[in-house]
Amino acid sequence: MTDIIKGNCEATLQLKKLVKMVAKSNSTVLLRGETGCGKDVVARSIHEVSKRSGNLINVNCAAIPSELLESELFGHEKGAFTGADSRREGRFEASDNGTLFLDEIGDMPMSLQAKLLRAIETRTIQRVGGRNEIELNLRLICATHQNIEKKIDEGLFRADLFYRINVFPIEIPTLAERKEDIPILVKHILDELEKNGSISPKIDSSGINALKEYVWPGNVRELRNVIERAAIIFPQKNITAKNIKENLLKVNLPDNSDEKNVLWEMTAELSEIDIDKSQNNGSIPHPNHYKKWFEFLEKIDLRRHLSEVELILIEGALKKNNGSVTEASKSLKINRTTLIEKMKKYSIPRLGSD
Repeated sequence: MTDIIKGNCEATLQLKKLVKMVAKSNSTVLLRGETGCGKDVVARSIHEVSKRSGNLINVNCAAIPSELLESELFGHEKGAFTGADSRREGRFEASDNGTLFLDEIGDMPMSLQAKLLRAIETRTIQRVGGRNEIELNLRLICATHQNIEKKIDEGLFRADLFYRINVFPIEIPTLAERKEDIPILVKHILDELEKNGSISPKIDSSGINALKEYVWPGNVRELRNVIERAAIIFPQKNITAKNIKENLLKVNLPDNSDEKNVLWEMTAELSEIDIDKSQNNGSIPHPNHYKKWFEFLEKIDLRRHLSEVELILIEGALKKNNGSVTEASKSLKINRTTLIEKMKKYSIPRLGSD
């Protein structure tokens, strides 16, 4: 069910809608998103909603050596190669009537991509060393954090395979885009830890605010690590913003004086500037917020960060305005010629006629 995906912010609700929509079909799904954003959770949700009678079989293409991956996926016949002492069923067969989830598909060797393409097209496979066609009833979900289009340009990924797996692409939001879900995610992680025998800490409102302010380059996976860390260092104790910043994000054990001083001044969490919500609409970070970044990070690549922000905003403005450079420049409040120069700088193609 879609409640496997925790949260109720706008980005999460949109993700749940896409899951419900695609789960009804047998179409191949491509999950795209940053490392740690929960692609495996979305795959499990699609499988559960689809109510397919078979199992969900997970394969991490990056974790299995390339020379073993073919046998792992397709199985092998006895004597197919040295050490093949008996017939072995592969992951494709194990997922018959169910779902096969190929994680990190971008790392699949070129030598196997042609065989995968044929399996998708014909819904049949051959075991390594075998001649018989084995018909399968399965739904395929692929996932990657890589830029597949770039890999195609570099000759590292087949374009025809990409078009086969890109039937229904889903972009999974980062934790930064789901920061309002953090209290729900934290509670879910703490509940899981308690079921496994851990003694959970208590995270106060200042601690939750600190978690929401953090950048989270590792997304939900990093959040889970921090909460597990909290259960180890602070069992049954109250966790404040100070503990989050000084002890958990950087893994520093508290000294006795820190343990005694469990109260964190709430005024420290108050913004120094009253943000004009009429201009920001509650969604755009105020420049003053960046002051707090160095409470979490040792250093920041300023040029790279500003370039990435500029690139994303330009692409977003163009998408919103259906590729119109003129309208996008108005959305960004810059001159049209300035926008064109920036598009050249970032190699952003012009799709519109203006």
